[in-house]
Amino acid sequence: MSKPRNIVGASTYQAIKRDIIFGDLAPGSKLKLDWLRERYQASMSTLRETLNRLASEDFVDAKDQRGFFVTPVSREDLIEIANLRILLECHALRLSVEKGDTDWEGNLVAAHHKLHLMERKMLTGDDSEKEIWKRYDWEFHLALIEACGSRNLLSLHAVLYDKYLRYQLLVLTYRGQEAVGEHRQMFDEALARNVDASAATLKRHIERGLEHTLAAF
Repeated sequence: MSKPRNIVGASTYQAIKRDIIFGDLAPGSKLKLDWLRERYQASMSTLRETLNRLASEDFVDAKDQRGFFVTPVSREDLIEIANLRILLECHALRLSVEKGDTDWEGNLVAAHHKLHLMERKMLTGDDSEKEIWKRYDWEFHLALIEACGSRNLLSLHAVLYDKYLRYQLLVLTYRGQEAVGEHRQMFDEALARNVDASAATLKRHIERGLEHTLAAF
């Protein structure tokens, strides 16, 4: 029995987006429909819908008469994405720390615990599970801001975070104990409901991550 069309479309979208973010589809490369159809086992109509959706999020560049390409990368684009992330995520964090309830606290504790266990593994030099590491990193940052009370803000942040993550994975280098300490500090400050301190630590965390990525870019 075949999957319903909307489920196939969603899985195709997630698969192609994942491969762009993790660099399996290289920046600037042409996305040939016949090749994509074979790789992702999707119909031409599903692929076109998926690529147009990814183009609306700026992961794919749709060129008139030339087809679809993976959006190129640049230092300037990375800097702009990081600055926008600071603007959105710090604002969302402030709202979340102010509004978060007991369930928010519990989710944050669980998310930090999973991330910290993976970070301990990364500190040993084992980066064999980088996809899980980055998923836990995302879950922690999402847990921090999830109580902000704005669905639109969370939706915009998710797209922006994925764009930032793409750059990080292109030059995968781990900041090590410094990043671990920043995560722990944000976690403690958020639970203590220290709005200004948690936002300041998050801003510094993103800025140092940007510096680290630019140095390896």
